[in-house]
Amino acid sequence: MNKADQDCANVAEPAETVEGPRSRQWADRYDHVHMQVFGRPGRVMDHGQGAWIWDIDGNRYLDMLAGIAVNALGYAHPAWNRALAQQAGKMAHISNFFASRPQIELAERLLELAQAPDGSRVFFCNSGTEANEAAIKLARLHGTRMGGHPGRILALTHSFHGRSMGSLSLTWKPAIREPFQPLVPGMGFLPAGDSTALEQAFTGEEASDQPVVAVILELIQGEAGVLPLEPDYVEKVRELCSRHGALMILDEVQTGMGRTGHWFAFQDQSLSGGACPDVLTFAKGVAGGFPMGGMITFGSGPSGLLTPGTHGSTFGGNPLGSALALTTLETIQREGLLERAERMGKRLRDGIAACGNPLFTSVRGRGLLDAIQLRSPCASKVAAWCLDHGLIVNPVAPDALRLAPPLIIQADQIDLAVDILSKVPTRLGDVDSPQGDR
Repeated sequence: MNKADQDCANVAEPAETVEGPRSRQWADRYDHVHMQVFGRPGRVMDHGQGAWIWDIDGNRYLDMLAGIAVNALGYAHPAWNRALAQQAGKMAHISNFFASRPQIELAERLLELAQAPDGSRVFFCNSGTEANEAAIKLARLHGTRMGGHPGRILALTHSFHGRSMGSLSLTWKPAIREPFQPLVPGMGFLPAGDSTALEQAFTGEEASDQPVVAVILELIQGEAGVLPLEPDYVEKVRELCSRHGALMILDEVQTGMGRTGHWFAFQDQSLSGGACPDVLTFAKGVAGGFPMGGMITFGSGPSGLLTPGTHGSTFGGNPLGSALALTTLETIQREGLLERAERMGKRLRDGIAACGNPLFTSVRGRGLLDAIQLRSPCASKVAAWCLDHGLIVNPVAPDALRLAPPLIIQADQIDLAVDILSKVPTRLGDVDSPQGDR
């Protein structure tokens, strides 16, 4: 047995699952017909059940990413499948000239879960990017109402808010911004966590000509490596926005819908310090795998900014997506998945911290949105090794792995993931590897 085999010999089930011939064949076909914005797929998948997914060669994987925090109920949950069949048998889509009962009930439920005050409203769309685009347009209208001109919208360094031209203008990573410049004007960045720079943005010389009309932030910067903000800083953003009449926009695309152990991350005072947003955007887990996003405005002020004709979405809030979102939220509540996210997240973090793998220097996160800090920028190699041994993790940064499993994950599956991670060979950290952005 060679050294590489020895490194992997004792990995717990599932056994080695290197790419099979059918996956290779279908990946070649993928390369011939798809634009190369994601690179070559790691596997071609066939079906899933719970937290497991199988590729077309029959290899089984424990999915610790859940479609990037989307598959809140895992794969093929019976309640989700029933809702899909029942609603599709009635009507899947209608134009926005009409409404449906699932759409109205879903908006009511989201306002209830967000504990939004009277006068709050919901806008539905298809993705987190679209939700943030709606928030940008709302902020522009707010600025015009405030002072007769749009003003500035500020985001934080290391933020990720999407890839369309508006949301990209508020996404910090230079590598994905610079090829598309010039971007939307009137956008800027603040150093995350720097209260002095934050105060200066509102009160400095530039503010007299272009006041800040909105600040958008993620309480946990997911694409930056699952980096939580300090609650004192979030409270400072809230205080300055209130004092100067600006909107505080929380991007909860990744952190919402139970991911952190709360319906929304701002409801966790250890993240928000108790600050409540004016605007909140959501997507990913809300419909358990069906494309859906949206925006919640808190109170009558921001809720009255978008009027007929100022914005829209052809597919947003259609009956099928709304029914699946209602079922997803009902299932999260019925099965106690908020509490499970907290318990399983703690079990995961404690297990990784105690597993003894010298590649891992620390672990962080909330609920089931977590990251492992690596001793060197070898995340892509570690993720590839894990995939070959039946575990799906995400190299979210060159030196960090993101873990965001389904909320239905079981304790024995958490323990299996930790066991596999504990056996990642230390040799993988010896040489730097490039990180491809997806």
